[in-house]
Amino acid sequence: MKKVLIIEDEKDLAELLAFNLEKEGHATTCVHDGKLGLERAVADLPDLILLDLMLPGLLGTEVCKALRKDPRTARIPVIMITAKGDEIDRVVGFEVGADDYIVKPFSMREVTLRVKAVMRRFDTDVSATDSDQVTIGDIIIDKKRHTVKSAGAEIDLTSTEFKLLLYLTEKKECVQSREQLLQRVWGYNSTADTRTVDTHVTRLRSKLGLPGDIIKTVRGFGYKIEE
Repeated sequence: MKKVLIIEDEKDLAELLAFNLEKEGHATTCVHDGKLGLERAVADLPDLILLDLMLPGLLGTEVCKALRKDPRTARIPVIMITAKGDEIDRVVGFEVGADDYIVKPFSMREVTLRVKAVMRRFDTDVSATDSDQVTIGDIIIDKKRHTVKSAGAEIDLTSTEFKLLLYLTEKKECVQSREQLLQRVWGYNSTADTRTVDTHVTRLRSKLGLPGDIIKTVRGFGYKIEE
């Protein structure tokens, strides 16, 4: 049984989310305030957090930032739920460390499927092959410690960014379509939200700095790593 913390100020919606997730076999806790939600996350260490963006007490973006800075909660997957669906809002959500983004209004089926996909992704440990370290260009990926160094400096990546970089590295020189990346990294069988891939690749390149130029865009198709 997985623990899901729902931080949502609309009580009716929070209860509906809890009801549907409990039907899927999850244990849920609902909190209706950002500050209290952050405190509960640190105290309970849930397996996943559903986080509203506009919250009393503390905005969802600030909650997410605080979660990512605390070693106890840094690796907990976060799905943002919000009425703001513009691309800039998605970018901000991913910048502060969200792993997925669901825009209101949504179906409960969509939520349960996304929760399942994100949990499956985080339950799958990165398997070490011949070595726990992968070096490509000026980038060093430590699979065991889940750390990345770029040009000698350790880079703070979200779990999704880490998995995206590692997957592209393992498929070096092979073009991966946005749909393939959604399936392999995010665990989605749907191809409806390929902009998520573009947003993550942009953020990943930015964090890596100049060494991130090895991630090449293949126009109209997807991405590949090319030394």
